[in-house]
Amino acid sequence: MFEGRKLLIVTKHKKEQVIAPIFEKELGVKTIVSTLIDTDNFGTFSRETERLHDPLYTVREKCKTAMRIENFDLAIASEGSFGTHPHLFFASADEEFLLLLDYKNNLEIVARELSTETNFAGTEVLTENDLLQFASKVGFPSHALILRKEAHGAESILKGITDEATLINSFKKLISLYGKAFVETDMRAMHNPTRIKIIEKTTKKLINKIKSTCPECKTPGFDVVKAISGLPCQSCGFPTKSVLSHLYSCAKCGFQKEKRFPFHKQIEDPMYCDVCNP
Repeated sequence: MFEGRKLLIVTKHKKEQVIAPIFEKELGVKTIVSTLIDTDNFGTFSRETERLHDPLYTVREKCKTAMRIENFDLAIASEGSFGTHPHLFFASADEEFLLLLDYKNNLEIVARELSTETNFAGTEVLTENDLLQFASKVGFPSHALILRKEAHGAESILKGITDEATLINSFKKLISLYGKAFVETDMRAMHNPTRIKIIEKTTKKLINKIKSTCPECKTPGFDVVKAISGLPCQSCGFPTKSVLSHLYSCAKCGFQKEKRFPFHKQIEDPMYCDVCNP
């Protein structure tokens, strides 16, 4: 289905460094990086351009726009979001979506990865010492920084700072002009090795989904659509809230299959049982 085809990678932030070798090796495609699309038009982490839609809609529009303009029938794009983890309220999170769109076979396959492995952070700094302490904490200079007048607004913004001299000189200029400065991590992929690792992990997850084919129609992307709870308690035997099985479904023909014990455990510890440990 994919061998020998041209795959358009829709990015301007060098994500092809991890996406291209994996897809070329695993699917036999020839990857080409988009040259006519400025993905910053769909939104920027540094907030000069607001992202108007949710990540999945946005990444789909990246693919569709690039495919139309550059005349491809197979494309891949990613979209990341950063903020507070939805369940771990004191942790920051990186949520990555990677989408493969195939017009020839009428396929859309998506992988999502939610990770606490991120240096995402930002703070107002008034002294050079505060600035350098923040920089050290977030992995500078291997991870680039952004300096700006204030947290919101694009006034006096400098992105992609990767050396201490530029960082300090830019900070002093902002202080002299405004009496304050705001420093934050640059979350663009080519400036953030931690994020690149998560994109690589998401790419491998997408490859696994593509290689998971429907038992009925052989369409790629046969994947989990629902987690079913009910793993029995080891002590009392009553169903717990832990996952008993995963429901797989084919987006093309609708075939479904339930796979039990996806985490290779057939009973649950009583500490997670609402009967034994209410």
